[in-house]
Amino acid sequence: MPALLEVKGLKAFYGQTQALYDVGFDIPEGGITTLLGANGAGKTTTLRAICNMVRTDGTVRFGGEDITRQATEEIVRRRIAHVPEGRGTFTSLTVDENLRIAAYTRKNKAEVDAERERVFGYFPRLKERIQQQAGTLSGGEQQMLAIARALMLKPRLMLLDEPSFGLAPLIVVEIFRILRRINEEEKVSILLVEQNAALALDLASHAYVLETGKVVMHGPAAVVKNDENIRKSYLGY
Repeated sequence: MPALLEVKGLKAFYGQTQALYDVGFDIPEGGITTLLGANGAGKTTTLRAICNMVRTDGTVRFGGEDITRQATEEIVRRRIAHVPEGRGTFTSLTVDENLRIAAYTRKNKAEVDAERERVFGYFPRLKERIQQQAGTLSGGEQQMLAIARALMLKPRLMLLDEPSFGLAPLIVVEIFRILRRINEEEKVSILLVEQNAALALDLASHAYVLETGKVVMHGPAAVVKNDENIRKSYLGY
């Protein structure tokens, strides 16, 4: 599969503190890739660096074009959707308003309505709560809404940061099942940051392991999952 996203020599900085050191990886078109690592390894920073939300050096190419210096809003227009840790929904707005805000640049109301119905096909629970304030949804429903908002952008690539965080195991399984459907049916490429390494490796086809801002291992997810050091460090057996 050709690479949709190519990251080379990526460095990231918070003030004078360097958080990433020459990180490099490729995301294949239509593939699912996971970034694994302990807290503080640089996983969230990597997603933020791709979207130019932190000071960076290195090269990020998307669809063959260099987007390294582009503004975050321009990167979004290129159909890269970032679902941050903590969900980032507008809690005082309804489910419907949250979804429509995600499509604010599109003027065709009928098209937006059709897009919303398509999204509800993945998240029927949100349709049942269409006029409910986002802040009154359960944690799992808020995570579903965050992913649904990203889908309203018709993304080519979704960056997902800890979608399982704070959720009950059954809800996590449901969300990961929906992510697989989205990947298979919409051909959306996914870059997944996830603390639940076993679940992430089951979903992804390729994995990269970060440690203190550097890639220390990568390979097919099945191979990484069976690596003894990875099992001990991240899978707990």
